[in-house]
Amino acid sequence: MYVNNVIEKIKAKHPGQKEFQQAVEEVLTSLAPAIQKDKKYQENAILERLVVPDRQIHFRVTWVDDSGCVQVNQGYRIEFNSAIGPYKGGLRFHPSVNESIIKFLGFEQIFKNSLTTLAMGGGKGGSDFDPKGKSDGEVMRFCQAFMNELYRHIGAHTDVPAGDIGVGGREIGYMFGQYRKLTNRFDGVLTGKGLSWGGSLVRPEATGYGCVYFAEEMLKERGESLSGKVCTISGSGNVAIYTAEKLYHLGAKPVSVSDSKGMIYDEAGIDVALLKELKEIKRVSLEEYAKAKPSAKYTKASDYKPGTNGVWSIPCFAAFPSATENELGLDDAKTLLQNGCKCVAEGANMPSTLQAMDLFLKAKICYGPAKAANAGGVAVSGLEMAQNASMRSWDFEMVDKTLHNIMESIFANASETAKEFGDPTNLVLGANIAGFRKVANAMIDQGVL
Repeated sequence: MYVNNVIEKIKAKHPGQKEFQQAVEEVLTSLAPAIQKDKKYQENAILERLVVPDRQIHFRVTWVDDSGCVQVNQGYRIEFNSAIGPYKGGLRFHPSVNESIIKFLGFEQIFKNSLTTLAMGGGKGGSDFDPKGKSDGEVMRFCQAFMNELYRHIGAHTDVPAGDIGVGGREIGYMFGQYRKLTNRFDGVLTGKGLSWGGSLVRPEATGYGCVYFAEEMLKERGESLSGKVCTISGSGNVAIYTAEKLYHLGAKPVSVSDSKGMIYDEAGIDVALLKELKEIKRVSLEEYAKAKPSAKYTKASDYKPGTNGVWSIPCFAAFPSATENELGLDDAKTLLQNGCKCVAEGANMPSTLQAMDLFLKAKICYGPAKAANAGGVAVSGLEMAQNASMRSWDFEMVDKTLHNIMESIFANASETAKEFGDPTNLVLGANIAGFRKVANAMIDQGVL
């Protein structure tokens, strides 16, 4: 009753924020057994406090395009919870960005960061600015204008943003430069920086590598592996690219990637080097992939079956949704299971709808929810913060090994917690409760704030 009351209050108070409602419902519903087991969480109104951000910062971003025209965008930074460490979470630049999406991402970040074993709270930010089709000069001017407001609210021990969709090394560089100019400080205030000025090796690879490491752990517990298996991936950004790369390292064969315009199915296996060239350097459509590889078939998004994502129609052993939220719906989940999929590891943030998630859990396949499976990115961001604090750089092997250990630890924590509550295959339950208890206990220890 307590959990349902909090969920209903959120729905009534924020009727238009569907993404935020979805995140709250997914997390809080799975926390019910922990709330029932220990009354201190209800007595201290932890759920009511958790669902309300510490602060929400909305601001106007005004900049000038290459034609000399003034453009206006909306900026956000939502600092959700810092009970276990400074706010940590990415910045997303995409036309779909709104308050609901930033709140859902920030809320999820609380528990994801808690699971990493590192001292990081949860936050998220971004803008409805679209970097696609913009010149470097336009992106630079926008990033500088964005930082002109954001710098007041962040700091190495306060709030440490990173990248997300639409925010890569170029954007982080422009924002860090403006922060340094405005503050006259060289702080580890942003992660995802260039290697020569405070960045960490493995950061571009981290989310993709970590997601595959997590899938490996899920399968290992059941006596399975990825070796020799066909895998499907959605998306074609950092997460998708490095998921494909790590799958090859483990002997698997990734056969698909996608972008907003369509998808590639390459029965011979995705050419990672070509994908990097097209998406990291040229920033062009995947149509170009099909022109370069005769083995590849390109399908336009407009040709997908209505209400589905064409990537999930490809038979596979394991699926890695790595594009965006709610990209994998109930019909997609049914198709995956009918085609024999045994493992789903989420590289994107909340890519499966609640209905799809429920179906995977009922089928008892290996299902790695985003807050656990895609925590590798923020984990290596945390390692970048540690390197900045010590003014040292670690080599690739050290960072990758630490990432692997963290992902093993996340799986073990989620798995053991799921077993504690009598549902050993339910890593949604296990991850949510494990992440929640660490944060909730810290909130109780620190008093009513």
